[in-house]
Amino acid sequence: MARVQVSEAEKVYILHGIRDDLRVDGRGCEDYRHMEIETDVVSNTDGSAKVTLGHTAVLVGVKAEIGKPRPTVPTEGYLEFFVDCSANATPEFEGRGGEELGTELSNTLYKVFNNKRSIDLKSLCICAGEHCWVLYVDVLLLQCDGNLYDAISVAIKAALFNTKIPKVHISSDDEGGKEIELSDDPYDCMRLNVENVPCIVTLCKVGHRHVVDATLQEKACSVASLIISVTHKGTITCMRKVGGGSLDPESIFEMTEAGKRVGKALHAPLMKLLEQEESLGKKRQKVGFLG
Repeated sequence: MARVQVSEAEKVYILHGIRDDLRVDGRGCEDYRHMEIETDVVSNTDGSAKVTLGHTAVLVGVKAEIGKPRPTVPTEGYLEFFVDCSANATPEFEGRGGEELGTELSNTLYKVFNNKRSIDLKSLCICAGEHCWVLYVDVLLLQCDGNLYDAISVAIKAALFNTKIPKVHISSDDEGGKEIELSDDPYDCMRLNVENVPCIVTLCKVGHRHVVDATLQEKACSVASLIISVTHKGTITCMRKVGGGSLDPESIFEMTEAGKRVGKALHAPLMKLLEQEESLGKKRQKVGFLG
């Protein structure tokens, strides 16, 4: 994870501000930085999104390919995650540093998103035990200024919302075998129901309080963090602690309740924004990679 050096005087200033619910950039302890979301930004994917959170920028592309279901769940498709930590985001991502962080992020994303509580994996099944849709989710970190998990989760939900999977027509040949034909009509496609797809909320313990959407400077003052994935109903689907410090039971309870509260409030405006953007159709002004 990218780090910055913070002097003792800066740490005291940050700690005192957070104690009084007034952070360096003027936010409260449970406020996010300005967030920008843009979908359909990469042409050679089935769905894509770019999210900018403060100075953290993440690009996600989803590619749907036909594969073989896993033996344990023959009636379900599945997701595969790959995270590329660009060295342009921060020099610390060069070499092994970027690979280790990418693996850590991928493993967490797999636990959060690749389950039937988040996505209807049975809708990705084409022919039980033989063919299914595999969604390859590629995450590219363009710029790093803290709070990667939250930005990535919002980008993944937006990209899955934007994903269009071609309709499949199965027919039998003369020998009794099955032939799979994909529809060429771009409007004859299947859309994913992303209502239950969770968003990740990262809470950093700084002093005796916790903050949401910590900057790199605030992260440097934090002893430990709690990563919580929350659905639109406020249900926690996954939780893990990161950092070398310890958290007492009271802090864990307070951070969990705050994560549920913040995460639940994040979904409604996000879905409203995605639906408004899609309703514009071709009238939407593209300001990203295709602008």
